[in-house]
Amino acid sequence: MKKALLTIASLLTIGTASAQPVEPPQWTPAQVVHLKAMIDDMPAEGLSNCKISSDFDIMDGQAATDAAKALADAYLEGCLKGLDRAQWHIKSGDHLIDKDRLLRLALSRNELGVLFKAYKPQNPHYQALLSALDSEKDPQKRAVIKLNMERWRWMPLYLGDSYLIVNAASFEVTLWKDHKKLGAWPVIVGKTKSPTPIFNTKVSGVILNPWWEIPSSIVAEGIGSMVRNQPATARRKGYVLQNGRYRQRPGPGNALGLMKLIMPNPYSVYLHDTPNRKLFANSVRSYSHGCVRVGEAVNFAKTLLANDQSGEAVDAILEAGKTTPMMIKTPIPIYIAYFTAEGSDTGGVTFYPDIYGRDGDAVIEMASNQQSEQGVCYS
Repeated sequence: MKKALLTIASLLTIGTASAQPVEPPQWTPAQVVHLKAMIDDMPAEGLSNCKISSDFDIMDGQAATDAAKALADAYLEGCLKGLDRAQWHIKSGDHLIDKDRLLRLALSRNELGVLFKAYKPQNPHYQALLSALDSEKDPQKRAVIKLNMERWRWMPLYLGDSYLIVNAASFEVTLWKDHKKLGAWPVIVGKTKSPTPIFNTKVSGVILNPWWEIPSSIVAEGIGSMVRNQPATARRKGYVLQNGRYRQRPGPGNALGLMKLIMPNPYSVYLHDTPNRKLFANSVRSYSHGCVRVGEAVNFAKTLLANDQSGEAVDAILEAGKTTPMMIKTPIPIYIAYFTAEGSDTGGVTFYPDIYGRDGDAVIEMASNQQSEQGVCYS
């Protein structure tokens, strides 16, 4: 399977398949039988909503090829479309995978099963959901499991050698390397009226002792008036007006705390520290305007910078209080996601409250088929 995964990862950088004519895949009867079995087994993979027929002649190679392509699409990108994915802005290059070439290669090596296993999400949370689906009897829970398996298919197949996942539903950010979890930190996410958007980008560094660029809506809520009418109070809290922008100086009361990740994105959302750490004691932590506040943020920053900067260097900069960007030589992919069911460290699956109400219609649809936004970060 490792060879198949490496082949897929390399093809992600190639782009669309060549327009030059190629020989059609050559099927043996045994391989067609294997394909039909995988199609019939789709409900066990949480793909009962997919409509792919195995009712074709065993000697019909073109029908087998068409069915194999449809099955590959289902494994890679799922079957739920439209509104169910409207608020999911994580970009994937899986549609660029040259599935024709991989299919021909797999058939020539008689590794059809290996190929389709490689098309499945590789993170352990997906594997846990797959195992739970096999044993769970409750229709509602089965539907939630299947929906979250589908969300994993919406993620890129290749997440990166190392990567970060923020699960807004579990209020946690995790760091992974080779699909093994290296660390976990609690987070605070957006309120239901200002939900944290679902997207992906790369973390290229950390800003220590950051300034806070105050959004105009919060300026209008009172900070602007304070700066104009109570300048002494504003100075004490670090608020200043510079070149027409309201800002807050670095310091113990800064809304971003001691660090902020450099992670460019169109939503102006980022991960940062917070001076109000008492809220991390609560089990449900949806308090922000969209950004993600991280518990134990200095430890988190040191972990991300470990290959490029020493912990002592980070401590010295924090002590000095000067705003300092520290870059990460190899940027780390980060996925701000939403999984209401995921594997637990002790085995099995943990279910989380659907704080943003995004399971709804999809769960109803899946439960009935048992046969088989941009946000702006205000801190």
